[in-house]
Amino acid sequence: MNKKIANLFKYAFFLGLGIFLVWWSLHQIPDSEFGKFKQAIVSANYVLFIPVFLILSLSHLVRALRWRLLMEPMGYLPSVANTFFSVMVGYLANLAVPRLGEVLKCTIIAKYEKVPAEKIVGTIVAERAFDVVCLGIIFLLAFIFQFDVVTSGYEYVKANMPGSQHKAITNLQIVIYAVLALAIIITIIWVIVSGKLTRIMAAIKKIFLGILEGLISASRLKHKLLFTIYTITIWLCYALGTWIGLYSTSATAGLGIKEAITCLAFGSIGMILTPGGIGTYAIFLAIALEGNGIKYEYGIANGTIQWFAQTIIVLVVGFICLMLLPVYNKHKEKLL
Repeated sequence: MNKKIANLFKYAFFLGLGIFLVWWSLHQIPDSEFGKFKQAIVSANYVLFIPVFLILSLSHLVRALRWRLLMEPMGYLPSVANTFFSVMVGYLANLAVPRLGEVLKCTIIAKYEKVPAEKIVGTIVAERAFDVVCLGIIFLLAFIFQFDVVTSGYEYVKANMPGSQHKAITNLQIVIYAVLALAIIITIIWVIVSGKLTRIMAAIKKIFLGILEGLISASRLKHKLLFTIYTITIWLCYALGTWIGLYSTSATAGLGIKEAITCLAFGSIGMILTPGGIGTYAIFLAIALEGNGIKYEYGIANGTIQWFAQTIIVLVVGFICLMLLPVYNKHKEKLL
């Protein structure tokens, strides 16, 4: 009974946190822009949420299939269900704490599929490396199709970045860095004095070798063509989802695939900067759209709608996966 109550609180926490983050992001819009923003939101075509939901959900499934291919050379091939559940629960956790999802993905697969967690970390690092290359290609395409928009957007961000004209390190930051440095020094001294150095070094070595093996697995892929197809499919889904999302507001409905690619490039940066792209995704999308002649307030509206759609997908699908994870594995154990 206690376990069921704990799971209920866990589900409620993630759902409540997701709703709070949506509320917080919407309240970052300046009052002067809220009228036009509200009108764009009210008149938006929300029917397009359905194809975007399906397309982005497909991209998450394909990402799970691609991740399995990275684990295969090490002799591990977890079930599609557990891999997909892990990916979605990871995205759900990232809404709360940046990069927490990567840890949860490892622990879930390690728990239910008996795959060493330290080896999975290496596959995640390799996966992120491929995504960085893909994002670079997206930016290259944006440069080719919309060079002026990309360069003007860069100058806008550079001019408005905090600390671009002032000294970045504040007294508070100095105190934080000093406390962290002191904590590290105390930890090192404690490890040496307590005689735990040998065991800790052995654990670090084990983790390092596991990560290395995971990275090497990328060079020993058994299905390189399929891995490439999966990677292309993921980013095609992202581009197509962004393009359809542009049609949700009347001010951006006339834009094409080249504008969508630029929005994807800028929006991806926004997704990296804050958990789930809260606030930053809409702003970066608005910057890209402003370069294409769309007024800032309408760009913010479209960016908010697209961010909201992506967040809803993570909340709904991630929440379902979180509930199905123990149920699926309990049933799986009975079959075995």
